Amino acid sequence: MAAHKLVLIRHGESNWNQENRFCGWFDADLSETGVKEATRGGQALKDAGFEFDICYTSVLKRATRTLWLVLDSIDQMWVPVHRTWRLNERHYGGLTGLNKAETAAKHGEAQVKIWRRSFDIPPPPMGPDHDYYAIISKDRRYADLTEDQLPSCESLKDTIARALPLRGIVKHLEGMSDEDIMELNLPTGIPILYELDKDLKPLKPMQFLGDKETVRKAMEAVAAQGKAKK
Repeated sequence: MAAHKLVLIRHGESNWNQENRFCGWFDADLSETGVKEATRGGQALKDAGFEFDICYTSVLKRATRTLWLVLDSIDQMWVPVHRTWRLNERHYGGLTGLNKAETAAKHGEAQVKIWRRSFDIPPPPMGPDHDYYAIISKDRRYADLTEDQLPSCESLKDTIARALPLRGIVKHLEGMSDEDIMELNLPTGIPILYELDKDLKPLKPMQFLGDKETVRKAMEAVAAQGKAKK
C-alpha cells in the first residue's frame, strides 16, 4: 500500500503552445483550450476522490492558473500553495518566441529535438539584444535573483540543478536514461499519479488520470510540436 501519493500535472495549453512557439520563461497565459484542459484535469482528480495537503507551482501564470482551476474543480482552494521560480520550466534562451516548426525547417528536426529534449545540451543563449530579454530579465518576480541565478538558457541538467521540474521529476522517479527522456511526451493538463513507499520510491510506473483517447491525443500533439511542417 502506498505511504504517499504524488500528483504531477503539466500546465494546460498556453497561448504560445497554441502558436507552437518556444516559451520557457516568457509568461504566456493559458489559451481557451488550456483552461478546458486544466478544468478537465481537475475533474479527473475529483472523480478519483483526491484530497491534497500542499501544492507547489512555478511563478509563471500558465502554471499558477492551471493550479487555480484544478483546486477550484476539486473544491480545495484552501490548500496551501508554495510558489517558486525554481519550478519554472527550462529557459529556452535565444529560441524564446520562435516558432518550433519554422525552427525545425531551418535547423533540422533532430537539432530542435536536442534543444527541446536533451538532458545536458542547452539551446543558444538569450543575449541583451533579444526581443524578450528585458521583459524576462527585468521582471519584478526575479528581482531577488543574483546574476548567476538568472539564466540566459538552460538544459534539463541545468534546470535540475535549481529544482526538479516536471520532466526532471519523472526522469528521477522512473530512473530514465538521458536518451529515454528525450522520447517522453508529457501531455498538457493531464494529471500524473505516482504511488510512493515510505522512502519516496515509486511502487509502480506513472499513471495518467483520464480517458486513454484524450491522453493519447494530448501526447501526440506534444510530439508534433518540434516537427517541420510538410
